Amino acid sequence: MDLILIPFVAVLVILSLHAYLGVHVLARGVIFVDLAFAQIAALGGTVYAVWAADHGSSITAFLFAYGFTLLGAVLFSFTRMERAIVPQEAIIGISYVVASAAVLLVSSLTAEGAEHVSETLTGTLIWVTWPQIVRMSVAYALLGIGYWVFRRQLLAATFRPDELKNPRLWDFIFYATFGIAITFSVQIAGVLMVFSTLVIPAAVALFFTNRFGRAVVGA
Repeated sequence: MDLILIPFVAVLVILSLHAYLGVHVLARGVIFVDLAFAQIAALGGTVYAVWAADHGSSITAFLFAYGFTLLGAVLFSFTRMERAIVPQEAIIGISYVVASAAVLLVSSLTAEGAEHVSETLTGTLIWVTWPQIVRMSVAYALLGIGYWVFRRQLLAATFRPDELKNPRLWDFIFYATFGIAITFSVQIAGVLMVFSTLVIPAAVALFFTNRFGRAVVGA
């Protein structure tokens, strides 16, 4: 029974926050930023696994992976410009390709490299444990509270950045917290599922409504 129940609960927890984040991502027009973030987090986890010879999901491994996503948050928040010569989507795509190539390169340094690459893509959802779900649930709940408290600023950063005094700061806050959610979920669900849970529900919801709140509920 637990073999089905635990992964099912994990997916529900992931979807609970990814619906909100996915609508933000689509509204910003940076559809592949979640894929890039997921791959960057996977790169951080891969580097730690090779460096520490540990494939577990310890706190140190999480912090290592999140450190990589913070670099992505800085990059993506400072490359968002209205009249940029190079579109931000191009920078996001380059980041994804570089991170993917780096994962393959770093994984080749270990005998279990192919297995680790597979884990970064598909995750280990079938083997997720209750303690992992509890940790992710607490993190997602805290993120959800933060998103609610600062909902006006975050919505303005997405839809009306000119109204903010420091739009890049709020972009960084969004991407930095986005990175926390991605780092937790990639360790469990893998890059492909994380991308799917962020984009597909939000895209379907936006087919039926262009209201942000309704789209989040629908997703």
